[in-house]
Amino acid sequence: MAAGLTAEHPLAAALLARENIVELTQKSHDAVLTPKVSGGLSHAVRGALACRIARHNDESVLAEHFFRMIGGGDDAQIADVAFDGGSDEKLKALIAYTDLVALDPKSASSKDIEALVSAGVPEDDIVRLAEINAFVSYQIRVVVGLRLMAEVV
Repeated sequence: MAAGLTAEHPLAAALLARENIVELTQKSHDAVLTPKVSGGLSHAVRGALACRIARHNDESVLAEHFFRMIGGGDDAQIADVAFDGGSDEKLKALIAYTDLVALDPKSASSKDIEALVSAGVPEDDIVRLAEINAFVSYQIRVVVGLRLMAEVV
């Protein structure tokens, strides 16, 4: 588990009591990162964007999990927080939006969505990108919360 809990830890028992939350989180993970219909964002690209978000948040365990989803190839460069998309305007826009929402979500505005549209990102993929950002942010908060609780239990 990304929070580092062992099966013997008291929080593990608490999580088992709330198994429905764990199950729903896994279903959300699968729906957002490995859906049956991926649209314009392949599973590898989704994993790379998720990895990038985790890296921006210094979550190495989650970053490694997401990185394994990429499966190698050119999409792995997307996970590198220093990579800006190169000469691919669509990829550049996807990365810029992902970074903005990961690092300064309060600054995101309709202009950022317009930039995605201008770069040729279809509306369905903009929604998919928002789902990735939202889910990974949620998952990071859950993991950090569990770690903090584990320190005091």
